[in-house]
Amino acid sequence: MKIGLVSDSLAHMSVDDVIKTASQLELDCIEFATGNWSTAPHLDLDKLLTNASARAEFKSKLNDHGLTLSALNANGNPMHPGPTGKVHSDCVYKTLNLASLLEVENVITMSGLPGAPGDSFPNWIVTSWPPETQVILKHQWEVAQEYWAKTAQAARDNGVRICIELHGQQLAYNMPTFLQLREITGDVVGLNFDPSHIMWMGGDPLAFIRQAGSMIYHVHAKDTFIDTVNRATATALDNRPMTLSRDRSWSYVTLGYGQTEPWWNAFCYTLAHFANPELTLSIEHEDMNLSRMEGVIKSVNLLKRTATIEKSDYVLPAI
Repeated sequence: MKIGLVSDSLAHMSVDDVIKTASQLELDCIEFATGNWSTAPHLDLDKLLTNASARAEFKSKLNDHGLTLSALNANGNPMHPGPTGKVHSDCVYKTLNLASLLEVENVITMSGLPGAPGDSFPNWIVTSWPPETQVILKHQWEVAQEYWAKTAQAARDNGVRICIELHGQQLAYNMPTFLQLREITGDVVGLNFDPSHIMWMGGDPLAFIRQAGSMIYHVHAKDTFIDTVNRATATALDNRPMTLSRDRSWSYVTLGYGQTEPWWNAFCYTLAHFANPELTLSIEHEDMNLSRMEGVIKSVNLLKRTATIEKSDYVLPAI
């Protein structure tokens, strides 16, 4: 496995300092955000698309520090029914193009979420009743059929893969909805597997890995703390601001502060055994109670103890 970093985890640093820090932490790679829900503080998407010298300089900085690009990240809602949808979709398509130019295999984004017919905002359906939920879902999947068939072809044309990150307020947020999306796209679309999202929605990331297997193309290393006392009454569907961590039923935390280190041992081993032992674990720091640098360092140290770094060299003994 390779250990990497989501560039936005250190959004307060310059791109040079992020690269230097990743090198000092002896990481293998960095995942850079290109826009949409990120301000993309480290990467100028339009400049890199149009300027070969800028691309060469960017790649040289990584190479000089012994780093590679694991992915470009364009997380957003390209199926938003309002003007946001086109803006986010344009960023996704530009990112697919840039990935091809930079020779990086993975582009991370979310499925997006349309509205109900005539809506101006997305509408996340998480129940099968009342009956109008099925009318909304039918419309949303029709929108998805058109958008994702076209976008999957764009990925193929650029020779890259799309890694869907499952999340709440998205059309694809669990295994059944991801498989429904993949029926549209084929295997050019896989998963950017973030266990923290599965945790707060009540799923089991280890069981998820066993079912998803080789459909996992990239991984975000992020943890979730489940406050069982708050969750008993608030349930998993807690829409209060993330800053209210003392009151919420769950919060994103630094690796090891939600799940124990033995759990992360099992997570890494299960990924290696059932998915792919050469996956990248890209650390995504979103813990509001630790500094960004402390959270990243603690996460790096945990993964260096739990990830399967070297290839197996086991040989069956002769009989």
